[in-house]
Amino acid sequence: MAAGLNMIQQALSIFDSNLRLSVSNQRYQEMFELPEHLVQPGVAFEDTIRYLVSRGEYGPVDDDEQAVRTRVEAARAFVPHYMERLRANGRWISVEGAPLPQGGWVTVYTDITEVKLQEGLLRARSEELSDELLAHAERLAATNRALAASNAALEQAKRELTEMEARTRLTTEMMPAHIAHMDCDLRYTFSNRRLSSIFPGLPRNVVGHPAKAVLGSMYQKILPLLERALGGENAVHEFTHDDSGRRIRLALTPDRVGCGPINGIYIMSMDVTEETQARAALAQTRKRELAAQLSSGMVHDFGNLLTIILGLQGQLLRAGALPAQVAQLAQSTIAAARRGGVLLDRLASISGHRELQLRPTDLCALLHDLSLMAGPALPDNMHLEMQVAPDLPHLMLDQGVLQDSLLNLILNARDAMAGMGGQVTLTVTSVASTWLELTLTDTGKGFSDEALHKALDPFFTTKGADGSGLGLAMVYDQITLSGGTVRLANRPGGGAQVTLRLPFKPVPRGRARTSAGLVLLVEDTQSIRESVREMLCDMGHSVIEATTADEALALADLPDLDMMLSDINLPGTLSGLDLARALRARGRMRLCLMTALPAHDHLHREAAAEFHVLTKPFRPQDLRFTLEGIS
Repeated sequence: MAAGLNMIQQALSIFDSNLRLSVSNQRYQEMFELPEHLVQPGVAFEDTIRYLVSRGEYGPVDDDEQAVRTRVEAARAFVPHYMERLRANGRWISVEGAPLPQGGWVTVYTDITEVKLQEGLLRARSEELSDELLAHAERLAATNRALAASNAALEQAKRELTEMEARTRLTTEMMPAHIAHMDCDLRYTFSNRRLSSIFPGLPRNVVGHPAKAVLGSMYQKILPLLERALGGENAVHEFTHDDSGRRIRLALTPDRVGCGPINGIYIMSMDVTEETQARAALAQTRKRELAAQLSSGMVHDFGNLLTIILGLQGQLLRAGALPAQVAQLAQSTIAAARRGGVLLDRLASISGHRELQLRPTDLCALLHDLSLMAGPALPDNMHLEMQVAPDLPHLMLDQGVLQDSLLNLILNARDAMAGMGGQVTLTVTSVASTWLELTLTDTGKGFSDEALHKALDPFFTTKGADGSGLGLAMVYDQITLSGGTVRLANRPGGGAQVTLRLPFKPVPRGRARTSAGLVLLVEDTQSIRESVREMLCDMGHSVIEATTADEALALADLPDLDMMLSDINLPGTLSGLDLARALRARGRMRLCLMTALPAHDHLHREAAAEFHVLTKPFRPQDLRFTLEGIS
């Protein structure tokens, strides 16, 4: 494109909507004798006009700055114009300007000195014209034809440049990434408008500005990468944006044609936070699967051995008349075997299959419940304080994972301050609507250097025989499986600090509240049926009940029946799944199933593939959330 523009005999310049130079050709620089820095992309139109005024390009003026302001204000109007003017060097030029659809304009400057000379000659010698007039007329006609041809070529080039620029900008604006170009001085010469969406707080329009001024504190973090790109090296790097907590992937490509000089850097920045969270969760899932494969046989065999040990020691104690020392040994053996059973349960919880149960969560209510659970476990000289940021929305969280992890951390803090007393503080806030951050601190002795490096490893403990070394490992496993992170540190004033980060996922706004209606409840266990009926009534529904699928089918034609909620296991020949399929064929109501079967049971999996399935036991908010999600 640059080569094509330089072939045009007219001078050409394109300024964008911010009055900064986007494109110019070599003739533009030569015609106005502009220094190199005034023909670089991004230079301000005002600086160019000031230079031309100072050199007398527009003739004598009374006030240089006023002359600059007048021309800048006229340029901002983006009005098509054509004019002819005499330059200070005695040559005539025509100036033709046309606005661009996306803002800015294209200007073409043509040297018309020859035409003006011919016009003057015709006027001065009008009475003496003869053969000379004819020769000059022919010369002028030839010049006009050449000018017309050049103008036609220029007009076509202008149209193609305008279309090319518009297509390029449209394409880059559609990309979910920030796409930009910097020159060798690390000044932006092109940028789409995605910078502020990738890096909150940064400006949208950065063309013409140096990277250091635009990027602020982030500049020093990526400067080595920019320097490597200027050295000819492609680079792809991921880093965390400190202000927002977002994970960013930055790709840098040198602007070079073949083996020629490097003219700058092409830049693409993408927000890969969700991808990183998913990768972390997938990696943890794979670790769990591998651990399950390695430990499943061992846990089974070890469980059998513990069962034998408990049985033999129990028989020994029941035999009676044992010496006190032998009885004490037997009791100690039983206690150790039971502790081994607890360890097996914890191993199973870490390595076993687990799926996230994301539910709309009111953090204040969840932490209130946590306080009620943790309070009795803390001695009188320890105090639990919770600080929750105001206006946190309801979030999609696995409530069991979060409560278990926080309770584990609180009890660890209690053990660390045993005999000392002190305060445990839980602070909850959001990080740029990207992470939910929960920070738990205590006033104990803090982590040792070894613990800071190994505390998240399974079986590492500082409690001696009293610890299993699985507490923090379970927290790490559960939080990482949720796509989050766990960080350990010591507070500057003393004490430990554990920071959990979970993906910040507000409850989708599109979930409509379920209006009150008539619900067919099918459950054969009376106590469960009564409990679920109360939940439905509290939500404003009316309820009719059945204990078998046959009873439910007989009631299914009642008018105004809006929804069916049935257990999967029902007495009789038809299951709840069969009932749901039969009612789906009628196409009259919303359908939901419930079951106490584990998620890996084949019947549970078969039902979940076709319908919403609610796992027992469940709370009123779980029931409400499930029913709201059924269309």
